[in-house]
Amino acid sequence: MRALFLLPVAVLLSGCFGEDTGETYRLSGETMGTTYNITAVDVPGDVTEEALATAVNEALAAVNASMSNWDEASEVSLFNADPGPAPYAISPEFAHVMAAANEVHALSLGKFDVTLFPLIELWGFGAKKPGDPVPSEAEIAAALEHVGQAELVTLDGETLAKADPAVSVNLSAIAKGYGNDAVAETLRGFGIENYLVEIGGDLVAAGLNEEGAPWKIGVETPDAGAQSIEMVLPVSDLGMATSGDYRNFFEQDGIRYSHIIDPTTGRPVTHRTTSVTVLAESGMMADALATAMMVLGAEEGMAVAEANDLAVYFISRAEAGAGEDYVKQASPAFEKRRGDD
Repeated sequence: MRALFLLPVAVLLSGCFGEDTGETYRLSGETMGTTYNITAVDVPGDVTEEALATAVNEALAAVNASMSNWDEASEVSLFNADPGPAPYAISPEFAHVMAAANEVHALSLGKFDVTLFPLIELWGFGAKKPGDPVPSEAEIAAALEHVGQAELVTLDGETLAKADPAVSVNLSAIAKGYGNDAVAETLRGFGIENYLVEIGGDLVAAGLNEEGAPWKIGVETPDAGAQSIEMVLPVSDLGMATSGDYRNFFEQDGIRYSHIIDPTTGRPVTHRTTSVTVLAESGMMADALATAMMVLGAEEGMAVAEANDLAVYFISRAEAGAGEDYVKQASPAFEKRRGDD
């Protein structure tokens, strides 16, 4: 999942490892067009590192086989190639992710949309190249005809139907988080209760690290020219994801165009919010909500976060002359999570 999984890595891992209290395995590799890193603590003695690595890679391969838009034989690609409108049978895993996508679509007032791909390509973040002409009003309107998750795609149990033969589903803004959850489930299947799973900057943490403390996770300051830490959060039994606009963008004729596109307008967002971090009960929901909140921006996003008890942290560029670079806002649920830990 190259194009969209190479998003800004706004969550950095902060190692907190002391003397081993049991068998600890560290696994890493490539998946979904990015990298993964896993730390498993207190691994049962009968579990070998080789067996665990094999199971992890099998779990990740299964996610790609179902949800990769860059694999023509994947489940989502086959659905996209189907003309419809008859219901198309999908796996329980695909249905699970689509149900979550529908939940976030409704919660975000349509700002999270898995049918967005025509606009992604139009604006040069897909097959087109930045530097191509900025889309015209007519091109945007034509692309929007094939965008609209609630109207164009219907999930019914383990079937998915499309109202428009040209509509396509792209799960890049949620499947990476689901991949974290799938790996976490694999670890639990081996009796591992303390772990950190990270794919491309999004993660799931459970239990405690080798020091017997919650995992320490760093949130990056949204500065494209440097890497520095905004805050370090103790995280346990949660998913965490960050979405930002400060690494993936292009400039043309003096105007900056972010890869964060509003599916209701067909255009890149123009608000000042530059980074959003979300803590959620699963990696899948953290991933999707981070994208949704980034599209909404701090003003609308905070209202949605407060209404739905979501743990969200917004960083926005300050207005000129404000005397500071960024304005930072945490939802009440985020403050509570931070206080609890």
